[in-house]
Amino acid sequence: MAEQLRAGIVGGTGMVGQRFVQLLDGHPWFKVTAIAASASSAGKTYEQSVQGRWKLDTPIPEDVKQIVVQDASKVEEVAAGVDFIFCAVDMKKEEIKALEEAYAKTGTPVVSNNSAHRWTADVPMVIPEINPEHLEVIAAQRKRLGTETGFIAVKPNCSIQSYVPMLNALKEFGPKTVVASTYQAISGAGKNFTDWPEMLDNVIPYIGGEEEKSEQEPLRIWGSVEDGQIVKASEPHITTQCIRVPVTDGHLATVFVSFENKPSKEQILERWNGYKGRPQELELPSAPKQFITYFEEENRPQTNLDRNIEKGMGVSAGRLREDSLYDYKFVGLSHNTLRGAAGGAVLIAELLKAEGYIAAKK
Repeated sequence: MAEQLRAGIVGGTGMVGQRFVQLLDGHPWFKVTAIAASASSAGKTYEQSVQGRWKLDTPIPEDVKQIVVQDASKVEEVAAGVDFIFCAVDMKKEEIKALEEAYAKTGTPVVSNNSAHRWTADVPMVIPEINPEHLEVIAAQRKRLGTETGFIAVKPNCSIQSYVPMLNALKEFGPKTVVASTYQAISGAGKNFTDWPEMLDNVIPYIGGEEEKSEQEPLRIWGSVEDGQIVKASEPHITTQCIRVPVTDGHLATVFVSFENKPSKEQILERWNGYKGRPQELELPSAPKQFITYFEEENRPQTNLDRNIEKGMGVSAGRLREDSLYDYKFVGLSHNTLRGAAGGAVLIAELLKAEGYIAAKK
């Protein structure tokens, strides 16, 4: 077994924090040794702090029940007991930025589920199968923060994982224009139906800030590292609508795309079915064996049936056909709290360990 690194979860009592706790239970490389949250949770055991608020369908792992929750703002104390942290706090953007930088400056790597640093020029925002080379920018970030071992890496918004992988597999054909509508689960808002009864039998055609993220973040992922910062790509041009729908988990997207060099349907399916990235090459513990699964059936992928493909870490596509206005249209699906949130962050941490960016503190 690989050496186990000590992982902290900062923001461990919220829904994404709970997912981290669940996913790290029995992880071959990482062991949860610290959980931190707001001052109101500090001093309680983890089991006490999530009493009546545990939102997942599996029980609280035994290993963490008796961990005493620390105050996330006591950075030095939390950092002393871990090799790196996952961050999933619910705070104002500027407060999150300051908190994550404070942890990084203690020499502690930060793998963030938050949006605060997604546009910080020297912070890599990574989908491990798509832009692992962006980790190179960490060297410049460490210099800025004045640390040899600390840094911040972030995962992108959950909505884009339901269509960006499929487009990325077709980069050689030059995607030019993309129109995407996403149909997003309520867990993306940290809710379930008990918390949010008005979502039953309802669709809300607005999710604050989501459309801007869905249009801009792919361009950063497809950008390049230049002079110690990430410069975003200028194409494709993306326009989106993001809609909240009454499902628990899973973001579905309908996508229209035009290319510079239009591929054949056979070429598209070949690229999708054969797509492998760095996580597959390295055989990382959380990596899906098949990153993109294409369904031939006309009525797939379906959110309820297919969101858990490859333990929720794979993405799926279907209904690929030519379009009368664009070159092609298709449907995509990803699990928003697994691939799109905590699972994606765990995969980033595995990549960072495999590439030598995260190691045991001396």
